[in-house]
Amino acid sequence: MGLRKVGAQAVSALSTVALKHVFRRPAANFPGKIALYVDPHIIADLRGKLRCGSIVVVGTNGKTTVSNLLADVVETAGHSVVCNRTGANLDSGVATALLHAQTSDWGVFESDELWLARSLPQLQANYVLLLNLFRDQLDRCGEIDRIQDSIVDALAASPRTVLVYNADDPLCATIAARAAKLPERAGTPSVAFGVGEDMGLEQNTVTDAQMCQWCSSMFEYRYRQYGQLGDYHCPNCGFERPALDFEAVSVQVGESGLSFTLRGPQRSEAEPAQERAVRGSFSGSYMVYNLMAVSVAAALLGCSEGAVQQAIDRFDPNNGRLQSMTVNGRPTLLNLAKNPTGFNQNLKIVTGAAGPKAVAFFINDREADGRDISWLWDVDFEELAADPDIKVFAGGIRRNDMQLRLKYAGIKAELVEGAADVVGRIAGDPLERRLFFIANYTALPTVKSQLDAMADASSDQAQAALQNEAGETTDADASAGASPVSGEKNAAPGERTADSSADSSRGQDEHASTDGVLRIAHLFPDLLNLYGDLGNVRVLQRRCAWRGIPVEVVDVRHGEDIDLNTVDIVFLGGGPDREQRLASAQLLRMRDDLRAFVESDGVLLAICGGYQILGSEWLLGDETVEGLGILDIVTRRGGTRRLIENIVLESSLATRPVVGYENHAGRTYLGEGVQPFGSVISKTGDGNNDDDKADGALYRNVIGTYLHGPLLGKNPEIADWLIARALERKAGKPVELSPLDDTVELAANKAMADRLVS
Repeated sequence: MGLRKVGAQAVSALSTVALKHVFRRPAANFPGKIALYVDPHIIADLRGKLRCGSIVVVGTNGKTTVSNLLADVVETAGHSVVCNRTGANLDSGVATALLHAQTSDWGVFESDELWLARSLPQLQANYVLLLNLFRDQLDRCGEIDRIQDSIVDALAASPRTVLVYNADDPLCATIAARAAKLPERAGTPSVAFGVGEDMGLEQNTVTDAQMCQWCSSMFEYRYRQYGQLGDYHCPNCGFERPALDFEAVSVQVGESGLSFTLRGPQRSEAEPAQERAVRGSFSGSYMVYNLMAVSVAAALLGCSEGAVQQAIDRFDPNNGRLQSMTVNGRPTLLNLAKNPTGFNQNLKIVTGAAGPKAVAFFINDREADGRDISWLWDVDFEELAADPDIKVFAGGIRRNDMQLRLKYAGIKAELVEGAADVVGRIAGDPLERRLFFIANYTALPTVKSQLDAMADASSDQAQAALQNEAGETTDADASAGASPVSGEKNAAPGERTADSSADSSRGQDEHASTDGVLRIAHLFPDLLNLYGDLGNVRVLQRRCAWRGIPVEVVDVRHGEDIDLNTVDIVFLGGGPDREQRLASAQLLRMRDDLRAFVESDGVLLAICGGYQILGSEWLLGDETVEGLGILDIVTRRGGTRRLIENIVLESSLATRPVVGYENHAGRTYLGEGVQPFGSVISKTGDGNNDDDKADGALYRNVIGTYLHGPLLGKNPEIADWLIARALERKAGKPVELSPLDDTVELAANKAMADRLVS
């Protein structure tokens, strides 16, 4: 073991020198990766460098900010710290940090959720700080259950590690409850923190945890903060937010930043609860949780209230996370967003800022980002549409998809090549127009480097201006006026159309005034909303409205009924196993009505799990279960490989390629004579199964498919086919839809088809 350790240190040192001085690249992961190859136990061998021990920060959003700020707090308190500050959060990043470090007091390490199981067993950390769990990179990480399992396994392998967790998140609380039941962790305490009052925030369309993971009942909330965070309880089994050891009270988020009082546990009945005042010049309610996590961890590590506040006051992230600067005299803010919840919180910062502004979104789809960007349709970009003086830009590898999503949010966005392009396009605007750049994971470094090159020396002044003015409306006020897909926003003065270039083609189709309202039933959007597929409903709704066709979307939530005789189009999406189980029970009770709807040429679009359940049998987790029997299809278990990839089809319903994304484990097989929705023509993608190179099924006016994306965004011909079939059924005669300007849609389609079809 000693020789392997020496060898690992030697090759690590050599690779570090080569990276820094020959290749001019940061030595964040590679030295540790090489060292782990030579000595797989190198982290355990080196943890002796940490005199007091370590804390590992894990969670979907906020890891880098919290770990860096916590390291600053510990240093301010007079301790030496080892920290992987660059965000290299695999086991190799932890190993690199330890290899480069001198003997120190504490280690503060950020860890990827799925890689905690590799680093924690070796570190045997004093604490794991669990921030939150949100849906993120489903093609890479899978469903949240898998991440929870991995974290619980990590805690089992480090039984004396104290779990410090955000109890406002039921997904984190479930991990704590499961970990407490592990025999090897008997006697190891956990520490729960949360916000002890309602912050009064406007809610977004999609959340990641609607159901109790113990009994699969729907949660009820005394109050909800954002996403699934809040004071929840299960009315069936009694699972609820645990009692808080630390709680934030007197929370204020406004013009001058944010503040709260952190109330800690009482040491005895005779003593009052410990209280710490926390304030910061940060925008966004999510920073309340980040600062609370830092403050709780600091208290556990023995750092004073003064050390916490000094570190917060001096915190100046230079890593692209909430980084402020001045660019050509203009206040500019750069931040990371890589999933729906993070994006929605960023949008509230933008909408909460006073005065004219410009915002640029940069989206890549490299491996570290996740290839599937359908989650953009779960972000409430509609909140931006009510701003009367905002300019919006779309950049990155998937800029066409970003522009398309914004179009259906009512926002006309310009395509840009980079940050300098954005700055140049508003160069003639008054300097009062502040700039916001929001980028996902691999897009962020490029945007940051370009902004850094243009940044003025007066960035400190810009930071003060942004932080002092960004909160002139509260988060709740900023998002007022936005509504979910089932209804349009209230019109605001100067509100822009979804695409002003489409105005010339709009006009009421002749059937619209005589045939009444086209009704779209969205079945169980509270359960089946996993891959941005609710965007399909938005596309149908918008394309009807742009033509002057009266349209109404009826959201049929769990436990509600719908008379399908009053409906023209039914949409059925897919969801996680637990949610699909609950939805399928209600769908089976609707089976006769759904079959009658389909056989009378009702229009139905079903995606992924919704597509599978239309068959005679399908997969629900590890079970094969009864389906609706509406389509002559069957879904069976395949190999261990999930079918996950970008995909392009040739379909009889479209003259252009049909593009989308697939992510499914089941293999679907069509009965004799059942026509597929399309044939796979791309270099990637499988479709229904491993063999047929076909996707989906067509039956009467039913489309079933595995294509996410959502399907209809980049494939307007399919959307219009559905609308036309519904109108023909309603009117009893052929219908010809008036054309729309689909320049944005077809550009997004072509960008992906060109990449995937040789």
